[in-house]
Amino acid sequence: MKQTIARTTALLASCTLLITACGGNTGTSTSTNNNGTDTATTTSTTAKSGPIPIGIAFAQTSNVALLGQEGVAGAKIAEKYFNDKGGVNGTPIKLVFQDAGGDEAGAINAFQTLINKDKVVGIVGPTLSQQAFSADPVAERAKVPVIGASTTAKGVPEIGDYIARVSAPVFVVAPNSVKAALKQNPKIKKVAVFYAQNDAFNKSETEIFQKTVKDQGLEVVTVQKFQTTDTDFQAQATNALNLKPDLIIISGLAADGGNLVRQLRELGYKGAIIGGNGLNTSNVLSVCKALCDGVMIAQAYSPEHPGEINATFRKAYVEQYKKEPPQFSAQAFTAVQVYVDALKALDQKTKVNTLPVAKLRTELNKQILAGKYNTPLGDISFSPEGEIVQKDFYVAQIKMEKDGSTGKFAFIK
Repeated sequence: MKQTIARTTALLASCTLLITACGGNTGTSTSTNNNGTDTATTTSTTAKSGPIPIGIAFAQTSNVALLGQEGVAGAKIAEKYFNDKGGVNGTPIKLVFQDAGGDEAGAINAFQTLINKDKVVGIVGPTLSQQAFSADPVAERAKVPVIGASTTAKGVPEIGDYIARVSAPVFVVAPNSVKAALKQNPKIKKVAVFYAQNDAFNKSETEIFQKTVKDQGLEVVTVQKFQTTDTDFQAQATNALNLKPDLIIISGLAADGGNLVRQLRELGYKGAIIGGNGLNTSNVLSVCKALCDGVMIAQAYSPEHPGEINATFRKAYVEQYKKEPPQFSAQAFTAVQVYVDALKALDQKTKVNTLPVAKLRTELNKQILAGKYNTPLGDISFSPEGEIVQKDFYVAQIKMEKDGSTGKFAFIK
């Protein structure tokens, strides 16, 4: 099944490249290698004895950068942490960053550059599931491991044999926030749903939310659509509020989702709001500010999770950024850790710097799927399809400070 989906998504990726060549790319990317080189023919060289390159393909520009920058932060903390501990049995790692931008073409471009030019052993990314369905097949054809750190839509691991993720799937995480809202207010009956229709993840997430709402015996009174690039939600918000919902659920990204929260509150809505995983970032606080207060978001990470490695990661993040680490940073750290731990295990069998790059990538992929890892997310492993196996999940509620500009994610017990 994975290979069947890989062939289908590979065709879609090729179509995306054709559209880009005809001027269809409106996104932003700092990478320049988009020459369509056959990735399968560029991996026969032997790995060098220098630092081991691991690719990071997150959005550093575009409206997705609010999420991508958190991934970059977590990856950089991981690079320093593991190199300070000796890297891969004495050999340091080197993270190679490429801006995946906010669209499919940007992610494809970043993946091609990391694979063909930078000769990385594996890739962490991209930021969005929408990008993964186009870019991951590029790595699959080249037999380069990919670990998604924020791609949670249904079907991502099934893209191919080399695709895995440390980001828990939306169907596992999303229902927890609805149950938490009902626990706080059992009188909730009517629910209004908003989602970004131009994003694969948000379309996947809203299906889960709507099913959960119905499973809980609640009524979906309206479903309002928008675009991740929208800034004005007055029409959709007014339409929904006229139906007097008790709960509003938003599947969007930080910028659009934050603006929607703000405009709902400005129009007088005082009920409960649930944000999806795209709002799961402290960067949303600068968008809706004081009006973010009370928004509930399901989590796959808690800074308070017990364990030495999480305590170390949390301390490093707080020292550098003066705030608690968000989920996307923890997942990016975890993705880098998986590569390091798998490389260590592989190196103990055969020195990785003696393996041809193509062989190293293949053996590394096998080791990733076979391993068990103690991470900031807790103990994790992977299914044969590359899906994360994780047991600990949470729900947080945004608590804004009196200044209306700063706040935190307070975890609901």
